Amino acid sequence: MLLLQKHVLLLSLRPRATSALLSFQHRCLFSNTRFAAAAAAAVAASASPAPFAVEDYLVASCHLTPAQAVKASKVLSRLKSPSKPEAVLAFLSDLGLSDADVAAVVVYDPLLLCSEVDKTLVPRLAELRDLGLSPSQIARLVLVDPARFRRPTIISKLQYYVPLFGSFENLLQALKYNSYLLSSDLENVVKPNVALLRECGLGDCDIAKLCIPVPRLLTSKPERIQAMVARAEDVGVPRGSAMFRHALLAVAFLSEEKIAAKVEFLKKTFRWSEAEVAIAVAKLPVVLRNSQERLLRMSEFLMSEPR
Repeated sequence: MLLLQKHVLLLSLRPRATSALLSFQHRCLFSNTRFAAAAAAAVAASASPAPFAVEDYLVASCHLTPAQAVKASKVLSRLKSPSKPEAVLAFLSDLGLSDADVAAVVVYDPLLLCSEVDKTLVPRLAELRDLGLSPSQIARLVLVDPARFRRPTIISKLQYYVPLFGSFENLLQALKYNSYLLSSDLENVVKPNVALLRECGLGDCDIAKLCIPVPRLLTSKPERIQAMVARAEDVGVPRGSAMFRHALLAVAFLSEEKIAAKVEFLKKTFRWSEAEVAIAVAKLPVVLRNSQERLLRMSEFLMSEPR
């Protein structure tokens, strides 16, 4: 009887045991599946390359400050790898640019890093060498305006400007004051202004001396230059005279109101009549550009009694 009860008890427990065993096996299988999936994802993540960090690259390879890198990266969203920038940096290094030069160029023109070296920069370099520029001169040109260096129009601009200014060095000096010379419209702005200055009796040497310190005389609208010519004549210096270049430089970008105020100040400070001011300005037009402080010191010196 006892054996029969024991057998019945074992039979009643067997389904529970079987069920528990199956549940344990299912959990193990699920756990193994999750582990396998996680492992596969980890392998895939390690195999795929990390996205190109533009800001980090600009700091590490182009020597920008973090703030400069943040600003420059906003226009470099197209960059997905360092391949193009590396080629551009190698090109700039071959030109002789220092780390500081590279940083200045990239800050000025971040899109230079997206250039095709073989299709854009190398051909431009060859064209500039054909114009007679040395590698060091080309490097200085890149520093002045790297954005224009990339454009083919720079060749026609240099072909016009270098003879006008007398030398590439003179042109570079003017570009430091106004790099817009390389982007201005030659046919509709620069050449009409040069023609007007020549009509005033100025030769190319005079124009170069005039426009190196004030290159805006070439890049401003022609009607504005015509107004400046008229103001130079109004202060008593006729076209074709030896002082006309100096008079034009003196009144450049000064309004009629400012010129009139300066004339009144001269009359009051030096106790001159209208005719005397006219004579002084005609003989020394630069007096119109002197500050009031300088003019006061001059009047005090001239009017002081000798000891």
